[in-house]
Amino acid sequence: MNLPSFSWPSLKLNFWLKKLPLSLMGFLAILGFLFIGRLIIKAPSEPALKLKGILGFRELLPTPAPYPINKKISELSPLSARSAIALDAYSMIILYEKEADQPLFPASTTKIMTALVALEHYPLDLVITVGKIKVDGNQMKLLTGEQITVENLLCGILVGSGNDAALVLAENFPGGKTAFVTAMNEKAKELRLENTHFTNPVGLDEAGHYSTAKDLAKLTVEAVKNPIFSRIVSTSAVAVSDTSGKITHFLKNTNELIGRLEGVKGVKTGWTQNAGECLIALTERKGEKVVTVILGSQDRFGETQKLIEWIFTNFSWETVVPKG
Repeated sequence: MNLPSFSWPSLKLNFWLKKLPLSLMGFLAILGFLFIGRLIIKAPSEPALKLKGILGFRELLPTPAPYPINKKISELSPLSARSAIALDAYSMIILYEKEADQPLFPASTTKIMTALVALEHYPLDLVITVGKIKVDGNQMKLLTGEQITVENLLCGILVGSGNDAALVLAENFPGGKTAFVTAMNEKAKELRLENTHFTNPVGLDEAGHYSTAKDLAKLTVEAVKNPIFSRIVSTSAVAVSDTSGKITHFLKNTNELIGRLEGVKGVKTGWTQNAGECLIALTERKGEKVVTVILGSQDRFGETQKLIEWIFTNFSWETVVPKG
């Protein structure tokens, strides 16, 4: 006996179609017709927008960042600094450099990384109890047993360059100071700071503690992306207290150019006998941002000012749009 051939899905479909009322079948047919018609009408416009996004058509891309161009109006007189660099923060174009890859003691510019690690691992309102702190150099004069927030400690290290504040943040890290320094070096690797290594969170001169002007400029560009960091480093003076309000620390920014030189928004000073005078500055003028780093200088403020003025006199920022 020859049995008729059929597929089970088609048999089920035929069965249910016979069960459907004719009016419902008509309604479904109309819906299908409208759906197909909409695809035909809309297809040329809507997918075209998506296609532009996929192909990256120029009109849908962000406007290219202005490119710094040296007009060579004047020459920069020699700097006493052992190492220096000026970096356009948007394009990452080097505007000036002098021995920018030479590893040197970074002194308290180290605290930029200290602050960055603290910001990534601590809540700002976390209260820390100060233990016995013994450290040389600049201090915000924390008292043993004092309870103070992370945010106020950050003010201590970034405004007043307090070595004691940096140690308190490091020693209260899970795993203590050693683990904190490890986190600093891990962050350096993440940011591809190839000639940087830390052995302490303060900036004390030690074997194996070094960085370069170029690495510190790259670190600064990353750090100023954090609005909390940017707000603190641009503060000229501030008073911070412990949680009880009974202990107050008056902090004055160690960067003398803030409020004195147009557009300077920070960032960090440094000095030791071996490192010499160091200064990292962020300058904003006419919508442009430039990071300058001076290491091993005999006049960090004067030479930074000279470098900044030379840059904004000689460079113009122009939008370059590729042809074709």
